[in-house]
Amino acid sequence: MSLPSERGWSWLVAGGLGLALAVSLVRGDDGFLTEPPDYIKECRIADRNFVNCSTQSIQQLFDKLNDGIPGLTSIKSFDPFHLNRIRISQGNSNAINLKVELANVKIVGFGHTHVLESQVFKKDYSWKTTFTLPVMKLKGDYSLFGRILLIPLNGRGQVFLDADNMTVTMHTKTRLYSKGGFTFYNVTNCRVDFKMDGLRSYFSNLFNGNKQLEDSTNKFFNDNWRMLADALYTVITQTIEDILLDVLKKIFHYIPANFFVSDIPTPEQLYGKAKPKPK
Repeated sequence: MSLPSERGWSWLVAGGLGLALAVSLVRGDDGFLTEPPDYIKECRIADRNFVNCSTQSIQQLFDKLNDGIPGLTSIKSFDPFHLNRIRISQGNSNAINLKVELANVKIVGFGHTHVLESQVFKKDYSWKTTFTLPVMKLKGDYSLFGRILLIPLNGRGQVFLDADNMTVTMHTKTRLYSKGGFTFYNVTNCRVDFKMDGLRSYFSNLFNGNKQLEDSTNKFFNDNWRMLADALYTVITQTIEDILLDVLKKIFHYIPANFFVSDIPTPEQLYGKAKPKPK
């Protein structure tokens, strides 16, 4: 096998530099986009039709997440999405007093997100986004102690939740920061509310092997799914919030806010002084 000549090495080096330059034009030296991608629609917040434009843009972003955003390797999978652990304690009434821990959680359904409306508020560039999930399925390991609907529970096993036609309203807080001559969103908080048209559930080993009691309790939960949905409201909202906060932080550290809102101010223009870059 012969080695390249001196001239050959020159071509290889030049080619490598050309490839690096091409990558930098797409990705940026610090791991962010420097050119608007074709899967985002740029909108002007000063325009009258901004909400419609922003809604289309965010829908296109969700659609692209199914295939994966090129260069954004920190999001391994959007649908299904995996969470390692969720811990929740709630006790908002005599009927509900729970300590719940979920582990090895797998959530299916975000790939079919349908965005109904995307609002961005000029005062602080926070967002209000409303979307539907035709189906959201959750599977994982659970441990549970307390009571739901006055039923005392103390179990550990697998849980299955299957929600129909969820409508989710997401309230997102951001801080603007500058990087590489662009304005970026630092997503600092995500809070959701939801409603749904149905909820099917199954908890295995609810009563440490008493199959008859386990089956009757699961039947009661499914026959009274609205009451169960209320009882599990905090569990479901925290699951959705954990998913969205993780995904949104990664997306908006990678894609400049300018590509979503072309007339977005700089941090200095909005806040009056420079804000530190988030760690």
